[in-house]
Amino acid sequence: MIKTLNKSERLILLESNYIGNLSYIYRNRPFIAPITYFYNKANNEVIGYSAEGHKISAMRKNSNVCLNVSDVDSVNDWKSVSVQGVYEELEGSAAKAKLHEFSLGVKDLIINKEHRELDFISQFSSKIYKDDIPIIFIIKVEEITGRMRKSQ
Repeated sequence: MIKTLNKSERLILLESNYIGNLSYIYRNRPFIAPITYFYNKANNEVIGYSAEGHKISAMRKNSNVCLNVSDVDSVNDWKSVSVQGVYEELEGSAAKAKLHEFSLGVKDLIINKEHRELDFISQFSSKIYKDDIPIIFIIKVEEITGRMRKSQ
């Protein structure tokens, strides 16, 4: 049976994960890229970071984005949420504060969900920044929708 997730179920799914697929438009074409994220419930925002590149360039031109987060156990047992929002790039002390919040939040999720310890952000991110400073951004959440399927 497929059903719509209620607000509480949508937020639990978003809050309890840290990997999602970010959708954006570049040259009038849709693109999707996996990202590590942290959802800040108090501010209703998604925090992320990336190196300078295709995705950042695209979001600077068109700030309307979507983040999809899914928990899939099987074809008959899954949950998924889509977050519609607006990309906003941060700089200076605001960026550093959000990166700190992001790193602590994701680290806590990994410790609690996967029961493993992490020492640095580079251990749970696919990108390690040595010479480049990452671009820190938030997605201001405008709408969260969600569905699930559970076999009976």
